[in-house]
Amino acid sequence: MSSVSLSQISKHYLAGQPVLDGINLHIEDGEFVVFVGPSGSGKSTLLRMIAGLEEVTEGEIFIGDQRATDLPAAQRGLAMVFQSYALYPHMSVRDNMGFALRMAGEPPEAIARRVDRAARLLQIEPLLDRRPKALSGGQRQRVAIGRAIVREPRVFLFDEPLSNLDAALRQTMRVEIAKLHRDLGATMIYVTHDQVEAMTLADRIAVFDRGAVQQVGTPAELYRRPCNLFVAGFLGSPRMNFLDARLVHAEPGRAELDLPGLGRVTVAADLAGHAAGEPLTLGVRPEHLRIDVAAGLPATVELVEYLGDHQLAHVGLGDGGPRLCLKLPPHELTVAPGAAVRLGFAAEDGRVFDSRGRAVGAGA
Repeated sequence: MSSVSLSQISKHYLAGQPVLDGINLHIEDGEFVVFVGPSGSGKSTLLRMIAGLEEVTEGEIFIGDQRATDLPAAQRGLAMVFQSYALYPHMSVRDNMGFALRMAGEPPEAIARRVDRAARLLQIEPLLDRRPKALSGGQRQRVAIGRAIVREPRVFLFDEPLSNLDAALRQTMRVEIAKLHRDLGATMIYVTHDQVEAMTLADRIAVFDRGAVQQVGTPAELYRRPCNLFVAGFLGSPRMNFLDARLVHAEPGRAELDLPGLGRVTVAADLAGHAAGEPLTLGVRPEHLRIDVAAGLPATVELVEYLGDHQLAHVGLGDGGPRLCLKLPPHELTVAPGAAVRLGFAAEDGRVFDSRGRAVGAGA
């Protein structure tokens, strides 16, 4: 297996804005890194550049110690799993998995050994003599992954491989891919727009937006300490709640904020050096909001969603003010639409962002 290093990678098309602009990223040998971001953020383009399917406008790509920037795709030692299974319909599963090895002139006994090993890892041994039309979507995706495994690549690349599957099957396949990474100890780079996939699979996540990496870190780091409003809002389901605020008073490790028309709150954020009256944004995760706090913010319940293991309460603040979402335990408190409540949160659970969207204080 190999590490992957990207240095100042940029991609430009004629008469257009950069698709990617100055990407620097190092992926360790054996690491599982997920590129996540909205459509058009550049994550799939970067994956294709690593694979050798897109030209690099500027910058360098290293796979292990080898400079791969201008290497043809076939010489990079990578295997890619696409959103489309792209299986040969007239071939059996066994033949589909071994096709690339036959084209490379591998001995039949070596092909059989590697196909059998991959089939055991993916638990598709009973399917080896079937053709793709006799397989379910999840089984076809396993075959596509098996076709990559038999090549014994230096790095695995996944381009939204689960997007064609239904929700239950996506969850099952996430478990299978995570187990595969543990079994193989392989370097894997995985692209998705689904933040749940990113949070559950990755050793580290690289969050993309508008052609740039916004933040890189473990799922816990990005969830607890997002560097800006985009990352804070993108990771988390339901997303973080945001409120306009102004600084009233700051002291070391603590600050008082005014929420115009709603009241004041205290956050455990060091905003020393910020001026009183400075416009800010307060962010609070849905699970950190508490209901029926005596001195909390006045709100009216608009909708309650009971989801089995938890409830989501959607509330409006003040008279026609902003809407927030609360995540509550399933039977902690029963509230009904139209109920008047008060909301609060622990000071350490508030995240503060400046007027440019950058985390400040505790969220920095």
